[in-house]
Amino acid sequence: MVPLTRRGWLLFVALCVIWGIPYLLIKVAVREITPASLVFLRTAIGALVLLPVVLLSRGNLRALLPRWRPIVLFTVAELAIPWLLLSDAERRLPSSLAGLLVASVPLVGVVIARLSGVPEPLGGRRLAGLWVGLAGVVALLGLDVRGGDLRAVGEMVLVVIGYAVGPMVVSRRLTDVPTLDVVAVSLLLGAVGYAPFGVAQLPAALPAPEVIFAVVVLGVFCTALAFVLFFRLIAEIGPVRATVVAYVNPAVAVAAGVAVLGEPLTVGTVIGFLLILAGSWLATGAPVRAAAAPARPAAVPDSAEQA
Repeated sequence: MVPLTRRGWLLFVALCVIWGIPYLLIKVAVREITPASLVFLRTAIGALVLLPVVLLSRGNLRALLPRWRPIVLFTVAELAIPWLLLSDAERRLPSSLAGLLVASVPLVGVVIARLSGVPEPLGGRRLAGLWVGLAGVVALLGLDVRGGDLRAVGEMVLVVIGYAVGPMVVSRRLTDVPTLDVVAVSLLLGAVGYAPFGVAQLPAALPAPEVIFAVVVLGVFCTALAFVLFFRLIAEIGPVRATVVAYVNPAVAVAAGVAVLGEPLTVGTVIGFLLILAGSWLATGAPVRAAAAPARPAAVPDSAEQA
């Protein structure tokens, strides 16, 4: 295996941070902005930054027109529903716990692929991974979640399912078009779809500086720039090694929540973190396969970005 270059390491570290802090930023933003407004602002900012990049490199997006149905489906499954529910759930759940629950996406992806008829055998290793990952989720919910948070947990379940379904749409129906183009258009569709609700629910007074900062960083860095860097990382070290980012993101989410927001580092967090990551590694066969985060190459990592 070819060792990572300095450029590869820089891209890798940058993505681990950029895709590990959205949970913290969402937690800060929803203090003064509704989930619908946050999704609108994030998708609008991301589209404004990413669309010019795509248009300058490709010239136009006409090749996507015949594929509008799967693109809309991808937008709903990967962005529109998960980002709204995640933002709402973080009103009641710690950001670190939300990040760890999203780390179970690879496990759900394996189950959904199996149930949808994909010829993907579940050997002993994968079955063990599913059970270990499930134990991690149980540890998180059983030790860290109070009864009053059941609605938020239900929302996180739907978030995880959406993040698992979105990449499958890309890998099965959009492999013949550039994934970065799909992401740019999806962000635009998300912004347009949420505009009526997001604009109407914007706060009457200017939010606090930290809230504005969180929204801008989410849109510019954690959304638009992250996708550009992710595809450059894939070009540098390959898709399989690039998805190892998914194993580091939860640790960054926990560290950020504990260090910045003072969230507790509990026994359930530590046990759940280790079990979910071990289960994901076993269930997906090696470093998380290609497919996921609001997007990825001809397949996007099963849980690279997920926020």
